[in-house]
Amino acid sequence: MRKVNLHTHTIFCDGKNTAEEMVLSAIAKGFDVLGFSGHSFTSFDGGGCIKDADIPAYKSEIARLKEKYKDKILILCGLEQDYYATQEAFGYDYTIGSVHAYHVTGPLDDGSGFAFIDYSTDHLRKAADKFYDGDLMAVSEGYFDRISTIVEKTHCDIIGHFDIISKFNEKELVFDENDPRYVAACDKALEKLIASGAIFEINTGAMAKGWRTTPYPSAAILRKICQSGGRIIISSDSHAVDTIDYGFEQALRLAKDCGFKTVVTVDDNGRFVDEEIVI
Repeated sequence: MRKVNLHTHTIFCDGKNTAEEMVLSAIAKGFDVLGFSGHSFTSFDGGGCIKDADIPAYKSEIARLKEKYKDKILILCGLEQDYYATQEAFGYDYTIGSVHAYHVTGPLDDGSGFAFIDYSTDHLRKAADKFYDGDLMAVSEGYFDRISTIVEKTHCDIIGHFDIISKFNEKELVFDENDPRYVAACDKALEKLIASGAIFEINTGAMAKGWRTTPYPSAAILRKICQSGGRIIISSDSHAVDTIDYGFEQALRLAKDCGFKTVVTVDDNGRFVDEEIVI
């Protein structure tokens, strides 16, 4: 089966390597397709995003690499479009829709602010204290409510790290993922997103960073996606040359164990196609 990764970051945003270094690593690792997905600009995390003024340079560099290495690998120019991106995503081969923080006004806050999901357990607890009187489960409910609308908000092709709220849970339990409130919020979001037809990524990024030993979504969520006819794609959420295919085989095995027969890849024309899982 074709080896594809569409979730890749470079020094244009918060990655550690240049786009060309990532391409050379992908070629060395036997990839057929590499897609770049720089972070769209948001007001709450400007330092880790592509600045609006740098978008033309980003697109130009990916186009240059696509032509230079066309005989060795198919290169696509995408964007990880955050829910709170300041610009709409135009002129990309694909987009990944993600929520890294969500805007909220809580009962203990006389204004408003962001609940930060993708940063640390301390950020999660601070969000619970500031907005929900210490109720951590309410933070997860707020997150799933926001991610449930990511497709209609961003018109994304791929749903990024659906349950990223659980990123730190394996090392330090923050949420009980079997709590009825967590499950209900998750299931409500799943129902809406599966109906949208967007593709769910199995994301190994937290594994590469040492936060998890398994990808997300969790096995329980992946089984629900499979049973409801949802589609999946394997992504590494790579920020460095040595993690482009991190955990790919494990992710494929997880998908197969959860009942998936096929995974989404990309054909020579840059179109999404379903391919039988081969391990």
